[in-house]
Order: sequence, then C-alpha cells, then structure tokens
Amino acid sequence: MGALIAGILLWSIVHLVKSVAPGLRTSIRGKIGAGPHQGLVALLIVSALALMIYGWRTAEYEFVYDPPVWGRHLNMLLMVFSIFLFGAAQGKSRIKQWIRHPMLTGMLVWAVGHLLANGDSRSVVLFGGLGLWALISIFTVSRNEGAWQKPSETASIGREMLSIVIALVLYAVLFGAHRYFTGVALIGSQ
Repeated sequence: MGALIAGILLWSIVHLVKSVAPGLRTSIRGKIGAGPHQGLVALLIVSALALMIYGWRTAEYEFVYDPPVWGRHLNMLLMVFSIFLFGAAQGKSRIKQWIRHPMLTGMLVWAVGHLLANGDSRSVVLFGGLGLWALISIFTVSRNEGAWQKPSETASIGREMLSIVIALVLYAVLFGAHRYFTGVALIGSQ
C-alpha cells in the first residue's frame, strides 16, 4: 500500500505546485530552464503513475465498506461522462459554458464512480486520493484564475456529436481492456 500512497502523493504534489506554490515552480524553472523543467515534471508524473500501478497490483485487498448494489452500474454510466469531460477539456466545447474545469471534473466523476462500485482499501486510497486531488485542484486553479470567463467560442453541433461518438468508442475500448490494465474484470467473475 505504501507504493500506492507514494504514487498518489507524488502525482498530487507535482500537479498542485503550479496552483498552490507558483513561486516555487517559477524558481525551479528559472534555475534549470523551461525544457529541463518540463522533462522533470514529465518524469515525476510517469514515476507517480508507475508507483500507483505497482501499488495497486501489490496492495492487499481489504474490506472497508459495502458499496451499494447499484453502485457498479452507476459507475459504468458515470465513466461515459468522465471520458466525455476529459475530451471536452481538450478543445472547444459547449460543456465549457457550464463546467469551468472539465478535465478535473471528469477526474472527480471517475473517482466518485469508482468509490460507489468498490469498497476495498486500495480503491479507497486510489480513488479517494485522486478525487481529493481533483477537488483541491478545482478550487486552487479557480482561485488563481480569478473570475470565471466563459469561453466565447464553442464547438459546432457536428463537433459535439463527434466528441460523444469518440467518448463512446473510448469507453468501449477501456471497458474491454479494463481487466488487462487493472486486473479487475468488469463482466463475469472478479
């Protein structure tokens, strides 16, 4: 469980530096240069992901709570929205008229959905930790950006429909591959 916690902490710290301690980020960037700084951040993020994956696969599965019976099915539906929000964050989208931070909101939806579906210790640590990071990030980034300026440009209806189709295709791919990258089958025996 230590590697999982370390991975979540590393991920959170690296991502929060920009919004919580912008002076530190600027100082590091000034000392080592923009390119090396980006490389360092990328290396730390990849290391965090590796720690989370290793930690997830090696952590003991311990009961914490009974998720609701409907939690698993609601999670499957929420994942479609989560994937759509991740995509909406990448360019013009009408969703940005209602949601200020679609990617972070998508991460929060992903975390909450998985907490509704899983009641084991490693799930609480992983999804609870990353959900908390996303929630803190929404507030700290919003604070730094000031008043919300909704984007004046939105995507066309065709582009929005394409985004929905892409989200559904990605959902299907992730649904099918879930057992291979998490070790947890979504259909059949767990």
